[in-house]
This record gives sequence, structure tokens and C-alpha cells, in this order.
Amino acid sequence: KKYAHLKGNFGTAWQNQQKEFANIPAPILFTTNCLMPPKASYADRVFTTEVVSYPEIVHIGEDKDFTPVIEKALAIGGYPTDMRFTGINGGEKVLTGFAHNTVLSVADTVISAVKSGAIKHFFLVGGCDGAKPGRNYYTEFVKQTPPDSIVLTLACGKYRFNDLDLGTIGGLPRLMDMGQCNDAYSAIKVAVALAEAFGCGVNDLPLSMVLSWYEQKAVCILLTLLHLGIKNILLGPSLPAFVSPNVLNFLVEKFNIAPISTPEEDLNKLLG
Repeated sequence: KKYAHLKGNFGTAWQNQQKEFANIPAPILFTTNCLMPPKASYADRVFTTEVVSYPEIVHIGEDKDFTPVIEKALAIGGYPTDMRFTGINGGEKVLTGFAHNTVLSVADTVISAVKSGAIKHFFLVGGCDGAKPGRNYYTEFVKQTPPDSIVLTLACGKYRFNDLDLGTIGGLPRLMDMGQCNDAYSAIKVAVALAEAFGCGVNDLPLSMVLSWYEQKAVCILLTLLHLGIKNILLGPSLPAFVSPNVLNFLVEKFNIAPISTPEEDLNKLLG
């Protein structure tokens, strides 16, 4: 690992935090949104910083003095013995850190793999997670992606499948975790760089975007993709409530956006 003090990943998506944080013997520092009202069982261990805050919760200001967090960690002491945690699918390892700088540092390897036919398709499968039924679609979709494809992912929707072992292609992991929802910027940078390398537009790449939405920030990211002219996005598990028939018709006609169906049908459609 590059950072010795990074011990690992704890927990899954935002909607599970009230359950997952209830008994963790450690402080929790929120650095971005998706904070749910802390329950009394762990509220004294929650801290916030940057743009996120909550009434009666200690906020770390611009001086970035994390002394209260460190003191709380030392006072609680952590787990007395090593603990074993798994992801949603039972996996015990997750691999992350594939922001645009990392991916583009091996751009030559990626481009060579595409030209040789070792990599035939890229899927960006990411977005928000939530408790609504139907989001297991994304787990099944990723499981069924062909072995000559790369799956890029980001945001909390990734917790549906980020503990899966999809193997490698030419030394590159088939599943690349690019970060949180705000790291959609990295996915765009990678897509643009690949398009430039192949002398084509992003819409001409062997790249399919299969996105899950939940709230307004995800909609902002979607609007960014539309502003960049990205087409053929699959969106689910249901369409945003503000998408009226007229808006939907416009998005379909101009950007060819479509709702997800089943993993099998969508993979057949995307791979031709």
C-alpha cells in the first residue's frame, strides 16, 4: 500500500451508516455530504469538516486542527482484537485509488490492450446507492460483464459490487474504483483522454455508462455529462421524479438516454 496509515475500508453506502456506526469503537469524520442524523449510540463520536456540519456535532474548521478526533480515537481505543469485515458479496478486499492520474499513468498499457483486442469494452457503472429495491441490478450487471472488459466505478453505488474479484487484463484490474461521487471528474478526464488518444469523440469510444441516481448531486453530475454531449447513458433504477414526459422525450431524442431493463438485455444491447 502507498499509505501505511490507511488501514482499510469500513462500511458500505450512506443509507447503512446508522446501523454500521452504532458499535464501532472509533471516531467518525464526515468530509462531504450524505450524513444522516446521528443516533445517540454514536453521536458523541461524530465529527464534521469542510462543507458538512450538523447541530451539536463538533466541527473541524479551516485550521484543520484534528486534535478532538485524535483524542477521541485514543480514548476509545479501537477494537481489542483484529476484526474481520466483508463487503456485500462476502469479499474481504477492496482495491481503490484509480483516479484519473493513476489511470492515465498507465494510459499506454490501456491503449495497447485496446488496440490488441485484449480490452474490447469499458463500462462506467456508478452513482448513488439507496434502499429502494432494484439496485441489485448493478451487482448482477457487473458480475455478467465479459472478461475482456474493464469496469470503472465511483460513488456509493460501487458498494454493491466493489468487493467482487473480476480478475485482471494484462496486469490491469478489471474493476477500477475511481472514488466517491465528486470524483466523477476523474471519469470524465479518463474518457476525454482516451478519446484524444484514439482520435475520436467520447461517444465513439467502446464505453458504456450505466448510472444509478438518488438525489440532487447525482442530477448535477448527470447534467454535467449532458452538457459535455455524452449520449447513450442507461439510468436507473427509476427515473428522477422531475422527469416529465416532455423532459424524457427531449432527453431520449437529443441524448438517447434510456432506463435500465435487465442486466442480460442491457449487456446484449450495449455490446451489440
